Amino acid sequence: MAYLQLNGCNLHYTDQGEGEPVLLLHGLGSSGRDWEHQLSALLPGYRVLCLDMRGHGKSEKPASGYSVKTFADDCLAFINYMQLGKPHIVGISMGGMIAFQLATDHPEVPASLTIVNSGPELIPRRPKEYLLVAQRLFFAHVLPLSAVARGLAKTLFPKPEQQELRETFESRWLENDRRAYLASLRALVGWGVTEHLDRIDCPVLVVSADQDYTPVEKKREYVGHLGDAQLVVIEDSRHGTPIDQAEKFNAVLLDFLAQSGSASPAGNAG
Repeated sequence: MAYLQLNGCNLHYTDQGEGEPVLLLHGLGSSGRDWEHQLSALLPGYRVLCLDMRGHGKSEKPASGYSVKTFADDCLAFINYMQLGKPHIVGISMGGMIAFQLATDHPEVPASLTIVNSGPELIPRRPKEYLLVAQRLFFAHVLPLSAVARGLAKTLFPKPEQQELRETFESRWLENDRRAYLASLRALVGWGVTEHLDRIDCPVLVVSADQDYTPVEKKREYVGHLGDAQLVVIEDSRHGTPIDQAEKFNAVLLDFLAQSGSASPAGNAG
């Protein structure tokens, strides 16, 4: 297992393959393991790196210091240490927020952005949004992790044939450190970089599940504020699109990376 001490925190990562670098950023309460369904598609043509955010996976879980900007600064330090140059950055949910933060702070860094079931802010603006955020915070703080895991697993993978996905999700979720998870969740609420989207000048792919937590229209709205951006909607999918619709997602991602790269990577059939 590979670790790096960056910004005062010991971070776990994986680094596989050769070619243009693709950095995969996981969601809240998750880890780099959740990109396992993308590896077989990406590794024939790309160098694929997965970073466990502080407080997540096998990375260190400090008592404090959680913010989207801190996560993004950790990613930047990782990119610089690994000498990745201009990597393609792919982020789901919280990982998409981190990607937006990094790209608005340092627009020269990403070769491209792929944002999956995420957005440039988590700021409640309507009564329904306030209620949803309040419920999420309340239940996360009150319920045991096992109950949160079961509820999320059923929401993400509700079909009978997705039993194995539910079981894998629950077992991994229970590995979370409660304090680090709650600190990371609180760090997301109220965060936003919407007013800085015009700083992003790389190609952007926004992938939305048709049944994601936030409606497709919300993604279409912010895509309109980006320059070189496109929205792709994947049907029959919920928040975990790279898992529940891996084949469709991988095809969309490979096509976008091939279009956005400096050259078509060797071995990538696109």
